[in-house]
Amino acid sequence: MFEAYKNEPYSYYADPKEIEEYQKALKLVKKRLGEKHALIIGGQKIDTSEYLESINPCELSEIIGYAAKAKQKEIDLAFNAAEAAFADWQHWSMESRARAVSKLAAVMRRRKLELSAWLTLESGKNYTEAEADVAEAIDFCEYYARQSLALGNTIHEYDFKGQQNTSFLKAIGVGVVISPWNFPLAILAGMAAGPVAVGNTVILKPAPSTPIIASIFMECVAESGFPDGVFNLLTGEDADLGDALVDDIRTRFINFTGSLAIGKRINERAAIVHPKQKWLKKVYVELGGKDALIIDETADLDYAASMATASGYGFQGQKCSAMSRLIVVADVYDKFLAKFKEKVNALQVGKAEDNAAVGAVINQKSVDKIMHYIKIGKKDNALVTGGERAEGNGFYIEPTVFSNVAGSDTIAQDEIFGPVVAVIKAKDFEHALKIANDTPYGLTGGLISKRRDRLERARRDFNVGNLYLNRKITGALVGVQPFGGFNLSGSNAKAGGPDYLRLFMEMKTVSEQF
Repeated sequence: MFEAYKNEPYSYYADPKEIEEYQKALKLVKKRLGEKHALIIGGQKIDTSEYLESINPCELSEIIGYAAKAKQKEIDLAFNAAEAAFADWQHWSMESRARAVSKLAAVMRRRKLELSAWLTLESGKNYTEAEADVAEAIDFCEYYARQSLALGNTIHEYDFKGQQNTSFLKAIGVGVVISPWNFPLAILAGMAAGPVAVGNTVILKPAPSTPIIASIFMECVAESGFPDGVFNLLTGEDADLGDALVDDIRTRFINFTGSLAIGKRINERAAIVHPKQKWLKKVYVELGGKDALIIDETADLDYAASMATASGYGFQGQKCSAMSRLIVVADVYDKFLAKFKEKVNALQVGKAEDNAAVGAVINQKSVDKIMHYIKIGKKDNALVTGGERAEGNGFYIEPTVFSNVAGSDTIAQDEIFGPVVAVIKAKDFEHALKIANDTPYGLTGGLISKRRDRLERARRDFNVGNLYLNRKITGALVGVQPFGGFNLSGSNAKAGGPDYLRLFMEMKTVSEQF
């Protein structure tokens, strides 16, 4: 039905012509800054009397737009629209739904630079980071469209005398998608398009810091021709929407990416069966990590320093997969630390729209949290470089490195979610692996080594959902590296993997006696 799946390519912006095209897209998007964006419920624009103000984290005087604030009235409207749409959408053939989801990918592909520019301005992503976010959103749609096709067939048949016995999968209903600000298009699109591809309908609640890109995504949904109510957008405050959407008895599943604290809250609240609720809610969460990269004495230290820098400071360290612990064996610790410091000091801090290597963090709340941990690091550990606010009218923080860190120290245990790396000295590889596993999280990790026995040991005993050997530990590709962690990093739902769509379906078995 489709050509073979392949990942969407993107640019690295070394070519001046590519930079020029991106800057044209930025100029076009800037013409729309300051617009009011309505809720989208049942295909209709719904305005409210209150609005969220979205600002550029790299230039605080620049307002990206205003997003309508939804409350309980709009929540009820969204569930009504989603349930009405589900009554028909669930009966579409898998092929028909796959075509619709693939069309959504095609629309986003045509608008790739525009979408990237919105991400640069609203979330502070430089050109490569922004385009990678859009490419991942496209990949999710293309991959899930293809993966859904096999699930439309009979799953199981069994010959039994005088009977026909068949089992098949069906969609479960209306789901709530609560997406984060750090991948405000890719994760939003992926957590929504997967369930939709197999017949569910969704209510989208994006993070309050990045509501405008969600509104632009809904423009793509409309352009793709989806029936009204399959996708519904509720922007607004977490306090007005989060618990209400999770608690509602009409919610069949919750797809969430975000902090451990909120994920635990969602899991606990969703477990409650309210009066008149007819089902147990399904909860799929991805909750971040305290990710470690191990460097042993056999590694090429220049290469390892480059991989560590990319892992720790891409998008200002605001990735759940980002390296926040750098574990180096004692034999090369001092030599490697000097190389790593040099790489980090070479990073340019500045505006995302100027394609700086390190931009601003997302908001003042993040600044306060990150600077709190930097203060702890300065007290308990040795500051190698950084550790201060950087210049500019934005939420800028210098790329920061601490050494003399023990595996049990605060900055080596708590998720900071910013441009801060704790460098830990290990006695040897065995000690390094023990340190790496000594965390309640288990999302990503990595090892750079020339020793085959150590690489194989890491495959077996490094306890993370996504392990990277001899490369950076960020940048999972849809369909190539299914993504999701162990322990308190989440439910290991493995977004972009072959079993993801099955999570949003239930099996029905029919036995007919002849």
